[in-house]
Amino acid sequence: MISFILVAPHGDEIIDPKDEKSSLLNKAMREAASLVKADKYIVITPHNIRIDDHMAVILTQYAEGKRGKIKRKYLCDRGLAYEIYERAKGSGLPVVGVNFGALEGKESKIALDWGSSIPLYFLKRRRIVLLTPARRVKREILRKFGVVIGEVLRDHRKRVGVIVSADHAHTHDPKGPYSYSEYAAVYDSTIVDIFKSERFEDLMKIDDKVISEAKPDSYWQLLIMLGILESSYNKYSVKLMEYQVPSYFGMMVALLS
Repeated sequence: MISFILVAPHGDEIIDPKDEKSSLLNKAMREAASLVKADKYIVITPHNIRIDDHMAVILTQYAEGKRGKIKRKYLCDRGLAYEIYERAKGSGLPVVGVNFGALEGKESKIALDWGSSIPLYFLKRRRIVLLTPARRVKREILRKFGVVIGEVLRDHRKRVGVIVSADHAHTHDPKGPYSYSEYAAVYDSTIVDIFKSERFEDLMKIDDKVISEAKPDSYWQLLIMLGILESSYNKYSVKLMEYQVPSYFGMMVALLS
């Protein structure tokens, strides 16, 4: 069963906030963490193995990494990862199972990316499953991958928290690395409105030009989330939400339960 879905930022700013906007995001993450319980986590991250046109399911025994003051090692739930991989593969979806080093044991270990380690920093340690979308995969395929994940979790006896690691438009600031676009505000306001209204199906309607110009780091993960929501027997609503733009990119904390 899915115990919660947490849309979480992965900017370093929220770990040790130096300004009010980052502090508000840090506070929201801590509040969200205090409200949730799970036996394991699925993390949908854009910053692990990136395969051009296939979605990745990490099948290693461990994930380990260091980001600033965060140093973590997690045991991966390989049983759940294989179940998601095999179900998706059997459904004809473009998915790849990824291992590294040894097939199993202590040398079966992949780098824990910052898209995972920063959201996980706020939560109690549990086993994890790492999933990565592919940006060249069609929207409907990403959505269907989410449906498959949701179907697997419907029959799962343990409580699973789904973490959607997502930073939004990256073109808010002309001095930022991706320059400025008026579409940054368009994209982020659309995402905020979708979560406030809980009309998640509207994610499918966002124009390609808006996505291209805003340069978000969230859209593909959110489409997988949409499929998970659609396949669930339960209705999830937004219990907590905070959106800020501390630097050149937008960040949002949203807890669905």
